[in-house]
Amino acid sequence: MKHPVLLPLLGGLLMSTAALAQSSVPAAPTGPASDTYFGVKVDDPYRNLENLQDPAVASWMKAQSEYARRTLDAIPGRQGLIDKMVEIDKRKAARVTDLRVADNDRYFYYKSRPQDQQPKLYCRDGYKGQEVLLFDPEAYEKGKVYNINGFAPSPDGSKVSFGISEKGSELGNTLIMDVKTRKLFPEQIPLNRGGGEWLPDNQTLAYLPYNNGDLKDMAARQNTQCRLHRLGTPVAQDQVVFSSQLYPKLGIKPSDYPYAGIDRDTKQAYGFLYSVDRYLNVFYAPAATLTKPNIPWQPLFRPADEVTNFVTDEQHIYFVTSRNTPRQKLMRMPAARPNVAAAEVLVPESADESIMDEQLKTTKDGVYFVRSRNGVEARLYFVPRGGKAAQELKLPRAAGRIELTNKNAQSSDVWVTLGGWTTDRQRYRYSPASRQFTPEPLSSEAQYPEFAGLVVEEVLVPSHDGVQVPLSLIYPKGLKRDASAPVLMVGYGAYSVSMEPTFMPPFLLWAQQGGILACPHVRGGGELGEAWHKAGQKATKPNTWKDLIACAEYLTKNSYTAPGKIAINGGSAGGILIGRAMTERPDLFAVAIPEVGCLNPVRMENSPNGPVNIPEFGTMTKEDEAKALLEMDAYHHLKPGTQYPATLVTAGFNDPRVIAWQPAKFAARLQASNAGSRPVLFFTDYEAGHGMGDSRLKQFESIADLMAFGLWQTGAPAFQPDKVAVK
Repeated sequence: MKHPVLLPLLGGLLMSTAALAQSSVPAAPTGPASDTYFGVKVDDPYRNLENLQDPAVASWMKAQSEYARRTLDAIPGRQGLIDKMVEIDKRKAARVTDLRVADNDRYFYYKSRPQDQQPKLYCRDGYKGQEVLLFDPEAYEKGKVYNINGFAPSPDGSKVSFGISEKGSELGNTLIMDVKTRKLFPEQIPLNRGGGEWLPDNQTLAYLPYNNGDLKDMAARQNTQCRLHRLGTPVAQDQVVFSSQLYPKLGIKPSDYPYAGIDRDTKQAYGFLYSVDRYLNVFYAPAATLTKPNIPWQPLFRPADEVTNFVTDEQHIYFVTSRNTPRQKLMRMPAARPNVAAAEVLVPESADESIMDEQLKTTKDGVYFVRSRNGVEARLYFVPRGGKAAQELKLPRAAGRIELTNKNAQSSDVWVTLGGWTTDRQRYRYSPASRQFTPEPLSSEAQYPEFAGLVVEEVLVPSHDGVQVPLSLIYPKGLKRDASAPVLMVGYGAYSVSMEPTFMPPFLLWAQQGGILACPHVRGGGELGEAWHKAGQKATKPNTWKDLIACAEYLTKNSYTAPGKIAINGGSAGGILIGRAMTERPDLFAVAIPEVGCLNPVRMENSPNGPVNIPEFGTMTKEDEAKALLEMDAYHHLKPGTQYPATLVTAGFNDPRVIAWQPAKFAARLQASNAGSRPVLFFTDYEAGHGMGDSRLKQFESIADLMAFGLWQTGAPAFQPDKVAVK
């Protein structure tokens, strides 16, 4: 979003009714269509908005965005929120993220300082080594704004590859640098995301390019092919090693992303078929065959095995599975003779903790993994090399979330980062010999006295079917339960993503305004294991928004707040959550803010990123899944003559994940259907995508938009325009 400019309007800020608000912008052009799905006719009055190149559509979107921008910029208190975010951010001299440690103990990471709009890529030799700036995306090419969209150090730390892109597109060129000289190799890999993956020879890079650079072209991401690039050779000569064209018998779908590489521990080549499906689809072959024709691929994991992650050492493959195990278990099998059916149980299922499968690491000493209770109480465990008993490791402090970093399976080095709702991340080196955690901070320390008095309350709320849903609440100490506090509920509920406790000062400013920040851990997430995910997927997806509704009702019944005081927010797949909650219970919420949200999933398959999402949401080609998609489609649940909450709908014009016409169609139909007096704003950011790559200021402005809009419409005194009553 552009730098805010407060625009004075004649006679004050006239924003008290939706009639005034929406009369200032034209109604969306209509282009009705209808479809029949398994005997059910579905009308689509704004099908024409799917053509983003149509001049009438473009004109309407720009007019909507300009009006939304003026309205948001004029909310009293918004600029104050931005100023406070900037002031808090300046307290940290440096913020380090995405640490990778190479074999030579060379650290690679992103670092950003208060004056940086984009994170920069750095390295240092060892924890105490001198820091070196490797790449500054802001200085790369004058007149253009780039961001780094991913990086990969070579195993020996001598080289690093990284992707750069513009305006949130997430797609661009991959550059390769010699770390010692800081010189870029002459070749650039086009149409790629991130840095690819290095092979053990430290000379060859595996990558998966798009077919073309048009993010709105369905063909750009269909039938992609994994290639190998060897340093010093022309990119045009890169070898295709894994694709449906090469291996038609493997059942590679057009929407799958086929990726191949070599694991130096097991000396095997692995071929992955990526989609949003959590269950891995992986093949293996001898490492030496990867560069030869007719690789003898054999199945390693099939989706029916319900394996969600695996790691290796020289002897074993360790994997997490949820098959017949709702909260997951950790298995082990010989790397030389992998057989899932014959694998042994290394760590059985826990009765009340779920394995956080992304936090699974091997060292020369054994396997480290994390389990969590309700997604908010994390614990660290260790299984010694060759052993079978898991040991809980005593942490230096309680943790809401734990992140693990290791060097490789031949080293003892492992780092543990702890975090919480109101406590900043703290990084430690763990010594298995002494069982000690030694602080090794990379980010600067900072103090946040304004959040010292915040209370964190974790409760369980019975949902519509009696299932207990975890709900996290953060609010000021001494908050009165008199139903007056404004509530901001932030949720997601898809892909088994857990809303783990994370310290985010910009969002904590809501609590500083006397409000309650609430995180409902709805089904579809992974807080209570894979069964929790499955209970909010496809046909069971209604549990996702019904859980949020139950949590909102709990807050009103227990006098934390009242229906006119609740704002709900979620982005991307969380758009389903927010869109269906507000359409099912418009009376319960004062504000709804779906950001770059999936709001018309019935038509998702007609967008470039749609087919790859079929495993999570379903397909319109199967009757039961089509019915489920219709049920989760907020656009098709809008009813004319209904009083809807105040709504801020956002889109990123360069969004490669949720195409901009999804939120556009929802906003158009909502404005036409709304009979209430609350405003419906639609803002498209033409300089952004899905949020990845946004500048620091743009991130602050976006958060300030949602918070100021929410505080305005929930009646917070400092956010009322010129004391005009908000109805």
